[in-house]
Amino acid sequence: MPDPSAPAGAGTARAGRQLSLHDYVDGVLSANRSVIGRAVTLLESSREDHRQLAQELLIELVPHSGNARRVGITGVPGAGKSTFIDALGTMLTGQGHKVAVLAVDPSSSRTGGSILGDKTRMGRLSIDPNAFIRPSPSAGVLGGVAKATREAMIVMEAAGYDVIIVETVGVGQSEAEVAAMVDTFLLLVLSRAGDSLQGIKRGVLELADVIAVNKADGEFITAAKGTARELAGALHLMQPRYKNWRTPVTTCSALYDLRMDEVWSKIEAHRALLERDGLLTNLRAEQQLEWTWAMVRDGLMWQLRSDSAVRAIRDDVEQQVRAKQLTPSAAARRILDAFRSEHREA
Repeated sequence: MPDPSAPAGAGTARAGRQLSLHDYVDGVLSANRSVIGRAVTLLESSREDHRQLAQELLIELVPHSGNARRVGITGVPGAGKSTFIDALGTMLTGQGHKVAVLAVDPSSSRTGGSILGDKTRMGRLSIDPNAFIRPSPSAGVLGGVAKATREAMIVMEAAGYDVIIVETVGVGQSEAEVAAMVDTFLLLVLSRAGDSLQGIKRGVLELADVIAVNKADGEFITAAKGTARELAGALHLMQPRYKNWRTPVTTCSALYDLRMDEVWSKIEAHRALLERDGLLTNLRAEQQLEWTWAMVRDGLMWQLRSDSAVRAIRDDVEQQVRAKQLTPSAAARRILDAFRSEHREA
């Protein structure tokens, strides 16, 4: 990970000088792209001095955040999420918006590596002066995906980006995490003759505020419309998230920039509902509360893993579990007892 305290180039700090809190705040608020990138790197760092500076930076930036449209996007494999975001973001910058894309890129649990290839799949946005793309690995970040992305959102909003798009990998817990930090959660799907709903989890449908059937072009238009009808029918059998909102299903073609304006109009309609019914303020407050407890859980887990008493017994406990000499519940009790014992003595 690059050192976020290293020089940022002209206009931010003299060559050879580390960035101060003032440098970061001034650079982000003036939309200096170099400082914005380094500020996010600072937030992702696990170094104690970086974490302290990062928290001080967030305190300064929070009053300048909170006004953007926060949109989460997920989708089945092959749905074309990156192409979709490239098309939607380019349309929005053309309308005068400033768009930030935060691509959740979970690192390998085995190697710690990440693909981080989203910029190469978003050719137009990657060179758009009114767009900022930031793929972020989760490995080594205290709090993982949720912390890194939530805090990066604050930086982007303070820098003047009024549309924040968070892309998930489309599998696992990241979908729920992203849905819990955005205003509108969009599900991108494909039309598949005969099995349109196959592979789409009910839980994801329940999270979706808007659904778009992508690749609705050429010979696939009829199939896409059929998929949209099937999804709309399935949604009528489910309890809506909001009293006055029935999740709309629309079709589009990100590759050919077709009906992207219709998709955005659905997102805007959802945002208008949240504001009109007074739901947005409550939603943001609940998100802050959930973030707080998530950080408490992650902080406790960090302490437990780094605890000396736990480290002393960890290998032996894990070996006994593998050998079926100790049940997982008994192993958990031993670990927690060791952790509590050391802290009681302290």
